[in-house]
Amino acid sequence: MSMLTPPGMGGKYRITGNKYPRMRRPRRHGRLVVLVVSSAAVLGVGGWGTLQLIDVFTGGGRKASAAADGTDCAPTTKASPSPSPSAKPLPEPRTITVNVLNATTRSGLAKKTADELKKRGFKIGDVGNAPKEYDKKVKGAGMLLGPAAALDTSLPVLGTQLPGAERRTEAAREGDAVDLVIGDTFKTLAKQPDADRALTKLASPEPAPTSKKGC
Repeated sequence: MSMLTPPGMGGKYRITGNKYPRMRRPRRHGRLVVLVVSSAAVLGVGGWGTLQLIDVFTGGGRKASAAADGTDCAPTTKASPSPSPSAKPLPEPRTITVNVLNATTRSGLAKKTADELKKRGFKIGDVGNAPKEYDKKVKGAGMLLGPAAALDTSLPVLGTQLPGAERRTEAAREGDAVDLVIGDTFKTLAKQPDADRALTKLASPEPAPTSKKGC
């Protein structure tokens, strides 16, 4: 029997050898795992709460509410109302009398231009050379002259045939006729399809879009 065996003990309790066995504490792996999982859960909950606070102070809550309601703050484009039906309608070409006057040194332009305007439905008045005050003094393609009342009626309609022409009114002028004075850079009237499109757009302008925020 070994000297390490207590008296009266033997069999399976017998201790052999000359050293006492080293007594170790049981490892606590399970407790450590539980501690790690609990810490991670606490950190996750704390981080989620922090994000919620950030959203509240930065407006994230409003975005979530808007998404839930199916609305957003993006600007919406809305067409402005069409012109009032009470607005004065533009005259038709057949009701406009045009005097075609040549202010250049090139001959035959007044007659040729008057014939083309007649084909397009305008009434033709005087055809010939421009008066002295305009003769050889119109530097652009042409000039449109008329009474004050023609500024927003006859002159815009005639202007569809010669885009870019200068428009002037004479307060003391009588009658409804308007003048087309041919200038130095004049080549020809606008092509009829282009003039027709411009006339249609002038008579029925498209409503201008306006932006409005949704919230």
